[in-house]
Amino acid sequence: MGRDTDVVVVGAGPGGIACAIAAAEGGARVVLLEKAEDIGGALPWSGGHLSAGGFSLQRARGIEDDPERHWQDIVRISGGTGREDLTRLTLAEQPSVLEWLLDAGLAVDPETPRIVHGHEQYLVPRTVHAVEVPGGPAVLRVLRPLLAPHLVSGAVRLHCRARVSELLTTGPGPAPDRGDDRSDVRVTGVRTEDGRVFTGAAVVLATGGFGHDPDLFAELDNAPLTTSAAPTATGDGIRLGRSVGAAIQGRGKYLPTFGGLPPEPGTLRVDWVHRPQLVAPERPPWEVYVDVHGRRWTAEDEPSIDRKERALALLERMTFWTVFDARALRSSRPMVHGWTPEEFDAACGHRLGLHRAPDLDTLARLAGIDPDGLAAEVARYNGYVAAGHDPDFGRTHLPAPVAEPPFYAVENRPVTVITFAGLDVDAGLRVRREDGRVIPGLYGVGEVIGSAAVNGNAFCSGMCLTPALAFGRILGGALAGHRAVPDTAA
Repeated sequence: MGRDTDVVVVGAGPGGIACAIAAAEGGARVVLLEKAEDIGGALPWSGGHLSAGGFSLQRARGIEDDPERHWQDIVRISGGTGREDLTRLTLAEQPSVLEWLLDAGLAVDPETPRIVHGHEQYLVPRTVHAVEVPGGPAVLRVLRPLLAPHLVSGAVRLHCRARVSELLTTGPGPAPDRGDDRSDVRVTGVRTEDGRVFTGAAVVLATGGFGHDPDLFAELDNAPLTTSAAPTATGDGIRLGRSVGAAIQGRGKYLPTFGGLPPEPGTLRVDWVHRPQLVAPERPPWEVYVDVHGRRWTAEDEPSIDRKERALALLERMTFWTVFDARALRSSRPMVHGWTPEEFDAACGHRLGLHRAPDLDTLARLAGIDPDGLAAEVARYNGYVAAGHDPDFGRTHLPAPVAEPPFYAVENRPVTVITFAGLDVDAGLRVRREDGRVIPGLYGVGEVIGSAAVNGNAFCSGMCLTPALAFGRILGGALAGHRAVPDTAA
Protein backbone atom coordinates (compact mmCIF):
# COMPACT_ATOMS: atom_id res chain seq x y z
CA MET A 1 0.00 0.00 0.00
CA GLY A 2 1.44 3.37 -1.00
CA ARG A 3 1.78 6.39 1.22
CA ASP A 4 -0.65 9.31 1.03
CA THR A 5 2.17 11.84 1.23
CA ASP A 6 5.81 12.36 2.15
CA VAL A 7 5.36 14.34 5.36
CA VAL A 8 2.40 14.51 7.74
CA VAL A 9 2.60 17.61 9.95
CA VAL A 10 0.31 17.59 12.99
CA GLY A 11 -0.37 21.13 14.14
CA ALA A 12 -0.51 24.27 12.01
CA GLY A 13 1.10 26.68 14.44
CA PRO A 14 4.34 28.51 13.66
CA GLY A 15 6.55 25.39 13.78
CA GLY A 16 4.17 23.29 11.73
CA ILE A 17 3.58 25.98 9.11
CA ALA A 18 7.32 26.64 8.75
CA CYS A 19 7.98 22.90 8.42
CA ALA A 20 5.28 22.48 5.76
CA ILE A 21 6.57 25.43 3.74
CA ALA A 22 10.20 24.28 3.86
CA ALA A 23 9.30 20.70 2.94
CA ALA A 24 7.13 21.85 0.05
CA GLU A 25 9.86 24.20 -1.18
CA GLY A 26 12.17 21.18 -1.21
CA GLY A 27 9.78 19.20 -3.39
CA ALA A 28 8.07 17.08 -0.74
CA ARG A 29 4.33 16.42 -0.58
CA VAL A 30 2.86 17.53 2.73
CA VAL A 31 -0.37 16.98 4.64
CA LEU A 32 -0.87 19.69 7.28
CA LEU A 33 -3.45 18.88 9.97
CA GLU A 34 -4.91 21.38 12.43
CA LYS A 35 -7.53 20.61 15.08
CA ALA A 36 -8.82 24.20 15.23
CA GLU A 37 -10.92 25.92 12.60
CA ASP A 38 -7.98 27.93 11.30
CA ILE A 39 -4.20 27.84 11.22
CA GLY A 40 -1.99 29.77 13.62
CA GLY A 41 -1.75 27.68 16.77
CA ALA A 42 -0.66 29.94 19.64
CA LEU A 43 0.03 32.96 17.41
CA PRO A 44 -3.30 34.73 18.05
CA TRP A 45 -2.41 34.75 21.77
CA SER A 46 1.33 35.32 21.41
CA GLY A 47 3.25 38.52 22.02
CA GLY A 48 5.12 37.67 18.82
CA HIS A 49 8.59 38.30 20.21
CA LEU A 50 11.40 37.11 17.94
CA SER A 51 15.12 37.21 18.60
CA ALA A 52 18.33 36.48 16.75
CA GLY A 53 21.99 37.32 16.96
CA GLY A 54 23.31 39.05 13.84
CA PHE A 55 20.56 40.18 11.46
CA SER A 56 19.93 43.18 9.25
CA LEU A 57 17.99 45.37 11.69
CA GLN A 58 20.78 45.08 14.23
CA ARG A 59 23.43 45.94 11.66
CA ALA A 60 21.40 48.98 10.53
CA ARG A 61 21.59 50.31 14.09
CA GLY A 62 25.25 49.47 14.56
CA ILE A 63 24.54 46.62 17.00
CA GLU A 64 27.28 44.00 16.91
CA ASP A 65 25.89 40.54 17.53
CA ASP A 66 26.08 36.95 16.35
CA PRO A 67 24.76 33.48 17.33
CA GLU A 68 27.73 32.86 19.63
CA ARG A 69 26.98 35.99 21.68
CA HIS A 70 23.32 35.00 21.74
CA TRP A 71 24.35 31.57 23.04
CA GLN A 72 26.54 33.05 25.76
CA ASP A 73 23.67 35.31 26.88
CA ILE A 74 21.32 32.32 27.13
CA VAL A 75 23.89 30.38 29.16
CA ARG A 76 24.26 33.39 31.49
CA ILE A 77 20.49 33.73 31.98
CA SER A 78 19.66 30.03 32.25
CA GLY A 79 22.76 28.89 34.09
CA GLY A 80 23.47 26.49 31.26
CA THR A 81 20.35 24.42 32.01
CA GLY A 82 19.22 24.12 28.37
CA ARG A 83 20.49 21.71 25.74
CA GLU A 84 23.55 22.99 23.93
CA ASP A 85 22.97 20.89 20.81
CA LEU A 86 19.42 22.11 20.21
CA THR A 87 20.11 25.68 21.32
CA ARG A 88 23.07 26.12 18.99
CA LEU A 89 21.08 24.49 16.19
CA THR A 90 18.27 27.02 16.44
CA LEU A 91 20.51 30.05 17.09
CA ALA A 92 22.42 29.42 13.87
CA GLU A 93 19.12 29.49 11.97
CA GLN A 94 17.40 32.36 13.75
CA PRO A 95 18.99 35.23 11.79
CA SER A 96 17.69 33.58 8.60
CA VAL A 97 14.23 33.26 10.18
CA LEU A 98 14.19 37.00 10.86
CA GLU A 99 15.30 37.83 7.31
CA TRP A 100 12.70 35.42 5.90
CA LEU A 101 9.89 37.15 7.76
CA LEU A 102 11.18 40.66 7.07
CA ASP A 103 11.53 39.90 3.37
CA ALA A 104 7.96 38.60 3.41
CA GLY A 105 6.70 41.90 4.79
CA LEU A 106 6.74 41.62 8.58
CA ALA A 107 6.53 45.20 9.84
CA VAL A 108 8.27 45.49 13.19
CA ASP A 109 8.14 48.20 15.79
CA PRO A 110 10.71 50.84 14.76
CA GLU A 111 11.97 50.92 18.35
CA THR A 112 13.20 47.35 17.92
CA PRO A 113 15.57 45.50 18.14
CA ARG A 114 15.34 46.25 21.86
CA ILE A 115 16.07 44.79 25.25
CA VAL A 116 12.89 43.37 26.80
CA HIS A 117 12.45 43.99 30.53
CA GLY A 118 9.63 41.49 31.07
CA HIS A 119 12.28 38.75 31.05
CA GLU A 120 15.84 38.68 32.31
CA GLN A 121 17.59 41.13 30.00
CA TYR A 122 19.96 40.26 27.20
CA LEU A 123 23.19 42.23 27.13
CA VAL A 124 22.47 43.59 23.64
CA PRO A 125 19.21 44.50 21.86
CA ARG A 126 18.16 41.50 19.77
CA THR A 127 14.38 41.21 20.22
CA VAL A 128 11.88 42.42 17.63
CA HIS A 129 8.08 42.41 17.52
CA ALA A 130 5.30 44.04 15.58
CA VAL A 131 3.90 47.44 16.55
CA GLU A 132 0.64 45.84 17.65
CA VAL A 133 0.32 44.05 20.99
CA PRO A 134 0.14 41.11 20.89
CA GLY A 135 2.35 40.72 17.83
CA GLY A 136 1.62 37.07 17.08
CA PRO A 137 -1.22 37.91 14.67
CA ALA A 138 1.22 40.02 12.63
CA VAL A 139 3.52 36.99 12.26
CA LEU A 140 0.55 34.88 11.19
CA ARG A 141 -0.40 37.45 8.54
CA VAL A 142 3.07 36.99 7.05
CA LEU A 143 3.01 33.19 7.24
CA ARG A 144 -0.32 32.91 5.43
CA PRO A 145 0.93 34.24 2.06
CA LEU A 146 4.13 32.21 2.42
CA LEU A 147 2.03 29.06 2.75
CA ALA A 148 -0.61 30.03 0.17
CA PRO A 149 1.24 29.13 -3.08
CA HIS A 150 1.89 25.62 -1.78
CA LEU A 151 -1.78 25.19 -0.98
CA VAL A 152 -2.68 26.34 -4.49
CA SER A 153 -0.17 24.00 -6.12
CA GLY A 154 -1.31 21.07 -3.99
CA ALA A 155 2.15 20.51 -2.54
CA VAL A 156 0.57 21.14 0.87
CA ARG A 157 -2.89 19.76 1.63
CA LEU A 158 -4.36 21.56 4.63
CA HIS A 159 -7.10 20.00 6.76
CA CYS A 160 -8.53 22.08 9.60
CA ARG A 161 -10.90 20.65 12.23
CA ALA A 162 -8.77 17.50 11.99
CA ARG A 163 -7.74 16.43 15.48
CA VAL A 164 -5.30 13.53 15.45
CA SER A 165 -6.27 10.80 17.89
CA GLU A 166 -3.78 8.06 17.06
CA LEU A 167 -0.35 7.45 15.60
CA LEU A 168 -0.26 4.58 13.13
CA THR A 169 2.67 2.21 13.46
CA THR A 170 4.24 -0.91 12.08
CA GLY A 171 6.15 -3.41 14.20
CA PRO A 172 5.29 -6.03 16.78
CA GLY A 173 4.01 -3.72 19.50
CA PRO A 174 3.03 -5.08 22.92
CA ALA A 175 2.85 -8.81 23.34
CA PRO A 176 2.30 -11.13 26.36
CA ASP A 177 5.95 -12.13 26.49
CA ARG A 178 7.27 -8.63 25.70
CA GLY A 179 5.32 -6.49 28.18
CA ASP A 180 4.91 -3.02 26.72
CA ASP A 181 8.08 -3.15 24.64
CA ARG A 182 7.61 -0.87 21.61
CA SER A 183 11.27 -0.70 20.61
CA ASP A 184 10.62 -1.96 17.10
CA VAL A 185 7.70 0.35 16.35
CA ARG A 186 7.90 2.69 13.35
CA VAL A 187 5.43 5.56 12.95
CA THR A 188 3.80 5.48 9.53
CA GLY A 189 0.89 7.89 9.75
CA VAL A 190 -2.01 9.22 11.80
CA ARG A 191 -5.72 8.70 12.33
CA THR A 192 -8.03 11.62 13.14
CA GLU A 193 -10.97 11.59 15.53
CA ASP A 194 -13.39 11.38 12.62
CA GLY A 195 -11.65 8.31 11.22
CA ARG A 196 -9.54 9.78 8.43
CA VAL A 197 -6.16 8.16 7.87
CA PHE A 198 -3.05 9.91 6.50
CA THR A 199 0.16 7.98 5.94
CA GLY A 200 3.63 9.31 5.18
CA ALA A 201 7.33 8.64 5.42
CA ALA A 202 7.55 11.09 8.34
CA VAL A 203 5.13 12.37 10.95
CA VAL A 204 6.01 15.70 12.56
CA LEU A 205 4.37 16.62 15.85
CA ALA A 206 4.03 20.42 16.07
CA THR A 207 1.07 20.62 18.40
CA GLY A 208 2.39 23.13 20.94
CA GLY A 209 2.55 22.86 24.70
CA PHE A 210 0.13 21.88 27.46
CA GLY A 211 -0.43 25.21 29.20
CA HIS A 212 -4.20 24.86 28.89
CA ASP A 213 -4.50 21.31 30.23
CA PRO A 214 -4.74 21.18 34.04
CA ASP A 215 -4.26 17.41 34.29
CA LEU A 216 -1.09 17.22 32.20
CA PHE A 217 0.21 20.41 33.80
CA ALA A 218 -0.28 18.96 37.27
CA GLU A 219 1.52 15.77 36.27
CA LEU A 220 4.52 17.29 34.49
CA ASP A 221 5.00 20.57 36.36
CA ASN A 222 3.17 20.05 39.68
CA ALA A 223 2.34 23.75 39.99
CA PRO A 224 -0.80 25.92 40.15
CA LEU A 225 -2.13 26.73 36.69
CA THR A 226 -3.03 30.29 35.74
CA THR A 227 -2.31 30.52 32.06
CA SER A 228 -1.83 32.82 29.11
CA ALA A 229 -1.42 29.83 26.78
CA ALA A 230 -3.66 29.26 23.78
CA PRO A 231 -6.83 27.25 24.46
CA THR A 232 -5.54 24.71 21.92
CA ALA A 233 -2.43 24.03 24.06
CA THR A 234 -3.76 20.80 25.54
CA GLY A 235 -0.75 18.52 25.19
CA ASP A 236 -2.05 16.44 22.28
CA GLY A 237 1.39 15.82 20.81
CA ILE A 238 2.83 14.73 24.15
CA ARG A 239 0.06 12.17 24.59
CA LEU A 240 0.52 10.93 21.03
CA GLY A 241 4.27 10.57 21.52
CA ARG A 242 3.85 8.77 24.80
CA SER A 243 1.47 6.30 23.16
CA VAL A 244 4.42 4.94 21.17
CA GLY A 245 6.97 5.10 23.98
CA ALA A 246 8.37 8.64 23.73
CA ALA A 247 10.40 10.02 26.61
CA ILE A 248 9.85 13.42 28.25
CA GLN A 249 12.57 16.03 28.60
CA GLY A 250 12.56 19.25 30.63
CA ARG A 251 10.80 17.99 33.75
CA GLY A 252 11.66 19.90 36.90
CA LYS A 253 12.49 23.09 34.98
CA TYR A 254 9.17 24.88 35.35
CA LEU A 255 9.42 28.57 36.19
CA PRO A 256 6.41 30.87 36.66
CA THR A 257 6.24 34.32 35.17
CA PHE A 258 5.93 37.04 37.69
CA GLY A 259 2.34 37.48 38.76
CA GLY A 260 -1.15 38.08 37.41
CA LEU A 261 -4.60 38.51 38.91
CA PRO A 262 -6.55 35.33 39.68
CA PRO A 263 -8.59 34.19 36.67
CA GLU A 264 -12.28 34.98 36.63
CA PRO A 265 -14.47 32.02 37.68
CA GLY A 266 -14.84 29.43 34.94
CA THR A 267 -11.56 30.17 33.16
CA LEU A 268 -7.88 29.37 33.56
CA ARG A 269 -6.73 32.44 31.64
CA VAL A 270 -4.89 35.35 33.19
CA ASP A 271 -6.26 38.85 32.57
CA TRP A 272 -3.42 40.54 30.66
CA VAL A 273 -5.40 43.77 30.23
CA HIS A 274 -5.56 44.34 33.98
CA ARG A 275 -2.22 43.03 35.13
CA PRO A 276 -0.19 44.30 38.07
CA GLN A 277 2.85 46.32 37.05
CA LEU A 278 5.58 44.36 38.80
CA VAL A 279 8.68 45.10 36.72
CA ALA A 280 10.76 47.28 39.01
CA PRO A 281 12.78 49.16 36.32
CA GLU A 282 9.50 50.32 34.72
CA ARG A 283 7.74 51.32 37.96
CA PRO A 284 9.68 51.66 41.22
CA PRO A 285 7.45 49.95 43.79
CA TRP A 286 5.74 51.62 46.71
CA GLU A 287 4.08 48.39 47.86
CA VAL A 288 5.36 45.38 49.77
CA TYR A 289 5.11 41.79 48.56
CA VAL A 290 3.90 39.30 51.18
CA ASP A 291 3.08 35.59 51.24
CA VAL A 292 0.06 33.93 52.82
CA HIS A 293 1.70 34.30 56.23
CA GLY A 294 2.13 38.05 55.75
CA ARG A 295 5.90 37.82 55.34
CA ARG A 296 7.95 39.69 52.77
CA TRP A 297 10.05 37.37 50.61
CA THR A 298 12.09 39.53 48.20
CA ALA A 299 13.34 43.04 47.60
CA GLU A 300 10.41 44.55 45.76
CA ASP A 301 12.76 46.78 43.76
CA GLU A 302 15.01 43.87 42.73
CA PRO A 303 15.88 44.69 39.09
CA SER A 304 16.33 41.05 38.08
CA ILE A 305 12.97 39.57 37.11
CA ASP A 306 14.71 36.19 36.98
CA ARG A 307 15.67 36.36 40.66
CA LYS A 308 12.11 37.35 41.55
CA GLU A 309 10.65 34.48 39.53
CA ARG A 310 12.95 31.96 41.22
CA ALA A 311 11.98 33.30 44.64
CA LEU A 312 8.31 33.14 43.63
CA ALA A 313 8.68 29.48 42.68
CA LEU A 314 9.57 28.68 46.31
CA LEU A 315 6.46 30.28 47.81
CA GLU A 316 3.47 28.31 49.02
CA ARG A 317 1.13 27.95 46.00
CA MET A 318 3.52 30.37 44.23
CA THR A 319 1.03 33.08 45.25
CA PHE A 320 1.69 36.47 46.82
CA TRP A 321 -0.05 39.74 47.57
CA THR A 322 1.03 43.30 46.90
CA VAL A 323 -0.02 45.41 49.88
CA PHE A 324 -0.09 49.21 49.76
CA ASP A 325 -1.99 52.25 50.96
CA ALA A 326 -3.95 55.19 49.59
CA ARG A 327 -0.82 57.30 49.15
CA ALA A 328 0.85 54.63 47.04
CA LEU A 329 -2.25 54.26 44.85
CA ARG A 330 -2.19 58.02 44.18
CA SER A 331 1.55 58.27 43.64
CA SER A 332 2.77 55.06 41.98
CA ARG A 333 1.23 54.46 38.55
CA PRO A 334 0.22 52.26 36.94
CA MET A 335 -0.30 49.99 39.93
CA VAL A 336 -2.44 47.80 37.66
CA HIS A 337 -2.48 48.24 33.90
CA GLY A 338 -5.72 49.41 32.36
CA TRP A 339 -7.18 51.14 35.42
CA THR A 340 -6.89 54.63 36.80
CA PRO A 341 -6.54 54.77 40.59
CA GLU A 342 -10.25 55.54 40.80
CA GLU A 343 -11.17 52.61 38.58
CA PHE A 344 -8.93 50.30 40.55
CA ASP A 345 -10.48 51.43 43.82
CA ALA A 346 -13.97 50.81 42.41
CA ALA A 347 -13.01 47.29 41.30
CA CYS A 348 -11.93 46.26 44.79
CA GLY A 349 -14.40 43.84 46.32
CA HIS A 350 -15.91 43.13 42.90
CA ARG A 351 -12.99 41.75 40.87
CA LEU A 352 -11.52 38.52 42.24
CA GLY A 353 -8.22 39.15 44.03
CA LEU A 354 -8.66 42.90 44.67
CA HIS A 355 -9.28 44.01 48.26
CA ARG A 356 -9.70 47.34 50.09
CA ALA A 357 -10.17 47.86 53.83
CA PRO A 358 -9.94 50.65 56.41
CA ASP A 359 -7.26 48.81 58.40
CA LEU A 360 -4.66 46.09 57.89
CA ASP A 361 -6.43 43.52 60.07
CA THR A 362 -9.61 43.67 57.99
CA LEU A 363 -7.58 43.71 54.78
CA ALA A 364 -5.71 40.55 55.74
CA ARG A 365 -8.91 38.69 56.58
CA LEU A 366 -10.51 39.69 53.27
CA ALA A 367 -7.45 38.67 51.26
CA GLY A 368 -6.70 35.40 53.10
CA ILE A 369 -3.41 36.60 54.64
CA ASP A 370 -2.45 35.91 58.25
CA PRO A 371 -3.52 39.13 60.07
CA ASP A 372 -0.88 39.04 62.79
CA GLY A 373 1.86 38.26 60.31
CA LEU A 374 0.84 41.12 58.02
CA ALA A 375 0.59 43.65 60.86
CA ALA A 376 4.04 42.73 62.16
CA GLU A 377 5.65 42.80 58.73
CA VAL A 378 4.18 46.16 57.71
CA ALA A 379 5.33 47.66 61.02
CA ARG A 380 8.79 46.20 60.43
CA TYR A 381 8.89 47.59 56.88
CA ASN A 382 7.70 51.03 58.00
CA GLY A 383 10.56 51.09 60.47
CA TYR A 384 12.98 50.41 57.61
CA VAL A 385 11.47 53.31 55.66
CA ALA A 386 12.05 55.61 58.63
CA ALA A 387 15.63 54.37 58.96
CA GLY A 388 16.27 54.51 55.21
CA HIS A 389 17.66 50.96 55.19
CA ASP A 390 16.18 47.47 54.62
CA PRO A 391 18.47 44.91 56.32
CA ASP A 392 16.20 41.99 55.41
CA PHE A 393 16.34 42.17 51.61
CA GLY A 394 18.38 45.24 50.73
CA ARG A 395 15.54 47.19 49.15
CA THR A 396 16.77 50.68 48.32
CA HIS A 397 13.58 52.34 47.02
CA LEU A 398 11.80 53.22 50.29
CA PRO A 399 9.55 56.14 49.33
CA ALA A 400 6.94 56.05 52.12
CA PRO A 401 5.52 53.85 54.86
CA VAL A 402 2.38 51.78 54.29
CA ALA A 403 0.29 53.87 56.65
CA GLU A 404 -2.49 55.90 55.01
CA PRO A 405 -5.94 54.24 54.88
CA PRO A 406 -7.62 52.77 53.02
CA PHE A 407 -5.29 49.82 52.52
CA TYR A 408 -5.18 47.55 49.47
CA ALA A 409 -4.12 44.00 48.66
CA VAL A 410 -3.79 42.53 45.18
CA GLU A 411 -3.52 38.75 44.88
CA ASN A 412 -0.93 37.62 42.33
CA ARG A 413 -0.91 34.10 40.88
CA PRO A 414 2.02 32.48 39.01
CA VAL A 415 1.38 32.75 35.27
CA THR A 416 2.22 30.05 32.76
CA VAL A 417 3.34 31.56 29.46
CA ILE A 418 5.21 28.55 28.11
CA THR A 419 5.52 24.93 29.21
CA PHE A 420 9.00 23.61 29.83
CA ALA A 421 8.58 19.83 29.55
CA GLY A 422 8.02 18.05 26.24
CA LEU A 423 8.93 15.19 23.97
CA ASP A 424 12.60 14.29 24.00
CA VAL A 425 14.26 14.68 20.60
CA ASP A 426 17.78 14.28 19.31
CA ALA A 427 19.66 16.97 17.39
CA GLY A 428 17.94 15.73 14.23
CA LEU A 429 14.57 16.53 15.90
CA ARG A 430 13.69 12.83 15.97
CA VAL A 431 11.59 11.76 18.93
CA ARG A 432 13.41 9.46 21.34
CA ARG A 433 12.52 6.74 23.81
CA GLU A 434 13.68 6.58 27.42
CA ASP A 435 16.74 4.57 26.36
CA GLY A 436 17.78 7.28 23.90
CA ARG A 437 16.90 5.35 20.75
CA VAL A 438 14.81 7.19 18.18
CA ILE A 439 11.27 6.25 17.21
CA PRO A 440 11.60 5.86 13.43
CA GLY A 441 9.33 8.13 11.44
CA LEU A 442 8.45 10.49 14.32
CA TYR A 443 9.73 14.06 14.74
CA GLY A 444 8.94 17.06 16.92
CA VAL A 445 9.26 20.84 16.59
CA GLY A 446 8.06 23.80 18.63
CA GLU A 447 6.76 23.78 22.17
CA VAL A 448 5.82 20.10 21.97
CA ILE A 449 9.52 19.34 22.65
CA GLY A 450 9.43 21.58 25.73
CA SER A 451 10.68 25.12 26.04
CA ALA A 452 13.40 23.98 28.46
CA ALA A 453 15.21 22.45 25.50
CA VAL A 454 16.48 25.89 24.47
CA ASN A 455 15.55 28.11 27.45
CA GLY A 456 16.61 25.79 30.22
CA ASN A 457 15.11 26.78 33.55
CA ALA A 458 14.62 30.39 32.46
CA PHE A 459 12.84 32.78 30.10
CA CYS A 460 15.02 34.04 27.26
CA SER A 461 13.42 36.70 25.09
CA GLY A 462 12.18 35.45 21.73
CA MET A 463 13.23 31.89 22.46
CA CYS A 464 9.87 30.19 22.07
CA LEU A 465 8.43 31.48 18.80
CA THR A 466 11.73 31.88 16.95
CA PRO A 467 12.99 28.35 17.68
CA ALA A 468 9.64 26.92 16.59
CA LEU A 469 10.04 28.62 13.22
CA ALA A 470 13.72 27.75 13.00
CA PHE A 471 13.29 24.07 13.83
CA GLY A 472 10.33 23.88 11.45
CA ARG A 473 12.40 25.27 8.59
CA ILE A 474 15.38 23.04 9.40
CA LEU A 475 13.32 19.87 9.66
CA GLY A 476 11.15 20.60 6.64
CA GLY A 477 14.23 21.04 4.46
CA ALA A 478 15.81 17.90 5.86
CA LEU A 479 12.73 15.76 5.27
CA ALA A 480 12.62 16.97 1.69
CA GLY A 481 16.21 15.82 1.30
CA HIS A 482 17.62 19.30 0.73
CA ARG A 483 19.18 20.00 4.08
CA ALA A 484 21.47 18.17 6.47
CA VAL A 485 20.61 17.98 10.14
CA PRO A 486 23.10 16.77 12.76
CA ASP A 487 22.54 13.09 13.60
CA THR A 488 23.38 12.31 17.21
CA ALA A 489 21.02 9.40 17.80
CA ALA A 490 22.40 6.18 19.18
